[in-house]
Amino acid sequence: MLKLPCQPQQFSGPLLVLLLSFLFYFLEPWSQVHLTYDRTMLQSGEWWRLLSGHLLHTNFNHLLLNAAGMLLLWALHGHYYRFFPYLGLMLCCALICSIGLYWGSPELIRYVGLSGILHGLFAWGAGMDIRHGIKSGWLLLMGLWGKVLYEQWAGPSQEVAKLINANVAIDAHLFGALAGMLALAASVLTPFIKKRRTR
Repeated sequence: MLKLPCQPQQFSGPLLVLLLSFLFYFLEPWSQVHLTYDRTMLQSGEWWRLLSGHLLHTNFNHLLLNAAGMLLLWALHGHYYRFFPYLGLMLCCALICSIGLYWGSPELIRYVGLSGILHGLFAWGAGMDIRHGIKSGWLLLMGLWGKVLYEQWAGPSQEVAKLINANVAIDAHLFGALAGMLALAASVLTPFIKKRRTR
């Protein structure tokens, strides 16, 4: 039986992100105008869009889909979550994903949604399972990368595109998953670096 991570430090981070996502949805069209990841606006110096765009969605289906993904990841890996480290992980995944899109996908002008970050959270959580000796973490990680690489080869899902009324930004999934792996590597290497400094 799955025991849900119901300690405040475990659910407060995801709850805050979801509340902000719903708030920005109900603040449209203002939020879409001022907070969307928009390459043209980024080039004009509106750098906050690298982060804020991830909290916006194309429609309510898109928001519900990402909210369900966040709740699923919380159920799977929420026992690893702590409020401030979780927010730091979210910011790291958002920033790396957006920078990846900016430099690696110049044809993508506008982007909204949590899916890139969710792929990063998934990669990080599966890696944490592996670190704690949970063998299913390997299956989760291989499944994630199988999905990401298949999308890069076959293209985005047309069914999901119809549901969210927008093209699926598969490059965001790729850069998000890479961000999660980088965050995981940093969490693994940090204790070793600290030990070497204290010697």
